[in-house]
Amino acid sequence: MATLNFNAASVEPSTSDFEVLAAGMYNATITGSDQVVAKSGNGEYLKLEFTILDGPAANRKVWSILNLWNTNVTAVDIAQRDLAAICAAVNLPGAGDSSELHNKPLQIRVGIRRSEEWGDQNDIKGYSAVAGPVMSVAPSAPVAPVAATAEASAPWAS
Repeated sequence: MATLNFNAASVEPSTSDFEVLAAGMYNATITGSDQVVAKSGNGEYLKLEFTILDGPAANRKVWSILNLWNTNVTAVDIAQRDLAAICAAVNLPGAGDSSELHNKPLQIRVGIRRSEEWGDQNDIKGYSAVAGPVMSVAPSAPVAPVAATAEASAPWAS
């Protein structure tokens, strides 16, 4: 329990519409990352938060998970290939820590995953280098890591 002393009448409620992004290519940057225990108990994954940098979707968030520490060898292989693609897209030969990937522009190919349980959600289908200058909207102060959770069952696009 937390003491709030909050008067809701003094604050305008948020009106975000949480519609999925249209499928396509977006200039983005990784603005958060965290190692999370998988709900299934079969390992951990790297949760990456991407922020769209420009266009009508500027400042929108999209998330991706990379099953880097998993009992499923195929899942680990796919995650390692995705991480290699991210590193190549941001011109980083390797990373000792996920924070080294933060605030470096790249292009993400966003798709839409249909889900009856959660409704339509965005998925990142690919990563590539940005072709040309990017108008950055990344924060000037360091970005805090994405909060750790024990579950991966929530919708992942805002």
